[in-house]
Amino acid sequence: MSGNTITKRRYFGTDGVRGRVGDAPITPDVVMKLGWAAGRVLATGDGARGERPAVLIGKDTRISGYLLEAALEAGLSAAGVDVYLCGPLPTPGIAYLTRALRLSAGIVISASHNPFDDNGIKFFSGAGAKLPDDVELAIEREMERPLACSPSADLGKAFRIGDAPGRYIEFCKSTFPNERNLRGLKIVVDCAHGAGYHVAPPVFHELGAEVVAVGDDPNGTNINDAVGATHPSHLAAQVRAHGADYGIALDGDGDRLLMADGDGRLYDGDQLLYVIARDYQRRGRLDGGVVGTLMSNLGLEQALRDAGIALSRAKVGDRYVLEAMVAHGWHLGGENSGHLICLDKHSTGDAIIAALAVLRAVIEQDSSLAVASAPVTLFPQRLINVPVRRGWDWQANEAVLDAERIAVTSLGTSGRVLLRPSGTEPVLRVMVEARDAMLANAHAESLASAIASAASKAA
Repeated sequence: MSGNTITKRRYFGTDGVRGRVGDAPITPDVVMKLGWAAGRVLATGDGARGERPAVLIGKDTRISGYLLEAALEAGLSAAGVDVYLCGPLPTPGIAYLTRALRLSAGIVISASHNPFDDNGIKFFSGAGAKLPDDVELAIEREMERPLACSPSADLGKAFRIGDAPGRYIEFCKSTFPNERNLRGLKIVVDCAHGAGYHVAPPVFHELGAEVVAVGDDPNGTNINDAVGATHPSHLAAQVRAHGADYGIALDGDGDRLLMADGDGRLYDGDQLLYVIARDYQRRGRLDGGVVGTLMSNLGLEQALRDAGIALSRAKVGDRYVLEAMVAHGWHLGGENSGHLICLDKHSTGDAIIAALAVLRAVIEQDSSLAVASAPVTLFPQRLINVPVRRGWDWQANEAVLDAERIAVTSLGTSGRVLLRPSGTEPVLRVMVEARDAMLANAHAESLASAIASAASKAA
C-alpha cells in the first residue's frame, strides 16, 4: 500500500490511532465507536473460544488510560465481545498475552514515546502481530456505520487478569539461555515512568543482576519526562553515578531500546541490531539477513556487508520491518530508533527481550558493547522536517527532483538522501547521510530550502 493511501485515512496513522487527548480522534465517543468497529471486524466468526470472541486491553501509565480503557470496553461489549483487562503492561506484553490466551485480538492504549497528554490505540491480531493495512481499513469502513448495540443477552463481559505482569516476566526470562545468568553485573534499568516500570527490573534481577531501577515511579503525567529511551543522557548519567556495567532504557510502552556501557557511552538501535545479528551468525541461527528501514544508517549496512550479512530496507515503521522479515523468512530486524525484533523469540519488537539478546552476545563472547559494535561506524545524519500542504505531490515537482538529483550525485556512494512524507503531520522529511557532518548538513539544508520554495509556489 502506498504512503499516499495511508495519509488519506481518517483515523489510522503509521502506528495505530494517535493524537492529543480530548481532540478527535482521541475522545471518549470516537474511541468507544472504534472499540465497537474493531470488535466487529476482528472477532466476527471467531470460533476459537466457543461461546464468544474475546479481546485483551492493556495500557501504559498515562492518566488518560483509565478514560480510554472504559470507552473501549464499552464499545467492545456493545459489539458482543468479551474483554480481558490487564492494566499497565508493555506493548509486547500485550502481544504475548493475546497469543498465549488464544484471544481474538489485543489492544494497547499508548502513545509510546510521546508526551503524557497524547494517547493512542493500537491493535494486535490473535497471533500477536500488528494488523495489516487492509484490516485497519476495514475497521475504518465499519466506523462509518451506525453503532448498533448487541442484544442484552449477547453483550460482552469484562474480566481482569491479575497475574499478567508475572506471566510476561517469565516469558521474557524464557528467551535467555537456561545455562546463563547475569550474576556479577550491575545494570541500570530506566523504565521511562512507563508500562515497564513493574516488569523490566524484575526480569534482570531474577536472572541474577544487581538492578538499579530508575524512571519506575509513574504518576500518570511523568511518562517519558526527561527519562527513558527518548532522553538517553539520563541513562548515561545514571550509569556513571551508580558505577554500573550497563544501562538499559525503555520508552513509555516498552518496545523501544537504548543501551549504555559502563563509561556511559550510548548505543542506538542500529548498533544493537548489529551486535545481535553477529551473535546469531556466530551461533548459526541467523538464517538469512537482517531487515532495517530506509532510515537505517549506512554504517550499519556496510558493517553487515563486511560480515557477509545482507540488509534489506523496509519502509519506516516496525510493522513494515516485520512484514519484510516474514516475507524473507528472516529472524532479525529493527529500526535505529530502537525497535528491535527477534522473531524467533517474539512476534513483535520487545525492548526487554532485545536487551537480553545483546547481553547474551557480550557475555558469551566475553566482550563489551564497545568491542562488539566497533565495526559499525555511524554516518552523521541530518533530518529536517519541511512543512508542506497535506497531499502535495512532491514527486511530480521538477524543482524538488532536480535538487534531490544534485545531492544524490554529489554524495555518490558515500552518503544517502531520503525524502518521505510524514504519516502523522503535514511535513516532508528530508534526511541526508554523509561521512562528513558538515556535508550532510549542507545538502540537507539546500534540499530543504528547495522543497520549501517549491511548496510555497504550489500552495
